[in-house]
Order: sequence, then C-alpha cells, then structure tokens
Amino acid sequence: MNDALLTLMKSVDTPTVCNAIEVAQGKRGFDAFTRGTPLINDPNGVIVGYAATAKIAAVTPPSEPPDVIRTRRMDYYKLMAEAPKPSVCVIEDEDVPNAIGAFWGEVNTTIHKGFGMGGTLTNGVMRDLGDMADDYPVVAGSIGPSHGFVHVTALDCPVTVFGLTVRPGDLVHADRHGAVVVPPDVVDQLAGAIQKMQDTEQLVLGPARAEGFDFAAFEAAWTAFEKART
Repeated sequence: MNDALLTLMKSVDTPTVCNAIEVAQGKRGFDAFTRGTPLINDPNGVIVGYAATAKIAAVTPPSEPPDVIRTRRMDYYKLMAEAPKPSVCVIEDEDVPNAIGAFWGEVNTTIHKGFGMGGTLTNGVMRDLGDMADDYPVVAGSIGPSHGFVHVTALDCPVTVFGLTVRPGDLVHADRHGAVVVPPDVVDQLAGAIQKMQDTEQLVLGPARAEGFDFAAFEAAWTAFEKART
C-alpha cells in the first residue's frame, strides 16, 4: 500500500471502504466485516494497516508457569514493535461474552502508539478513557475498570473479533462503525473505486441538498444514480 492510498483510506470511513470493495469487485455480497455495535475511544478515529494479531484471557489466572507467561508477553510486544508498517493490533479476547480484562488503557495505548502502530481492533475491554494516548483509536467490545488476570494466550494467529476473522498481515480498516478486511486483489483498485462510489453518490446527494428538491428531481437523480451503478 502506497502513501497516497494510506492517506486516502485514513480520510474515509469504514462504510465507504466496504462499499468501495463491492465497486471494485463489481458485485454485492462482500462479507468480510464485523457484526454488532463496537465502542471506540475516539469518535473520529480511523484505523488503517496490516494486522498484527494475538489472543488474551483475563477471567481466571493463567495455568502456565509465570516465566512462560512473561516470555510470551515480551514476545507479544516484540511482534507489535516489529510488525510491518502501517500496522494495527487486532486482539481476540477469549473470555467474550464475559470479558473483564481491560488490556487497553493509558499504558498499552501509549506503548503501541510509540511502536508506530495505527490503532487497535478488539472484542475485549478498554479503560482509562480520559488518559488513553491521543491519536490512537481503539475499537473495542466493552468498557470496564479492571485488568483482571489479563495475559496473552496466543500470538501471530488467526483471530475472530465481532464475527470477523482476521489473519496476520490482513489489511484492516476500522472506525466507530466496525471493521473490514480488504481483499488483497482489490487493493490496487481501491482508490479508483472510492472515487467512483463518491461520484456516483453525488448524483443523488447533490440534487437532494439543492433548493426545490422534490419527487420529480429525486426520480431523475435516482435514475441517473442507478444507471451509474450498473
């Protein structure tokens, strides 16, 4: 992904990317997106990058020896620090729907931002809402006060977050609406598809925002809109 595409993707929301993927594919039916309603620490935050993945748990203490847990935690941070840029962290909390461990707060958002990562997508818990790192969006499943017995259970593996399976290296776009995984075969077409979709929508939005908009104007605009989409 070149810098121009990265800048473009950061400037649009996830529904735009979702629609643009269908434009690039020339059909409806794209379904590599999250289900349900996530939370986000920054309503204007947009996350774009290649996924670095892990799993965590926190309801019960880890059963493995402390040195194993610590080694895996350090391996986790090394993975995140060295992930190809632009990178995003995608973590599956294995305790969902009973997740309690807020892995994401002031400390970890600051660390991951320092690593140069673009944000986090997780079905788990976040906290420290007033103290999280600026310009580090976290799309999460819930808000809570405690870290519980949070520990890393797996690294660099497929994870499932809000019904979406994300594999290491997948290109992810996420915001307050949820997330999508961009298919590799449409990446080169994405910029053109976004522009085409936006231009097509203006065939309806322009007249709808103009004075004197009525059904006749709508009908003409919608006819042009449908023709442009086919």
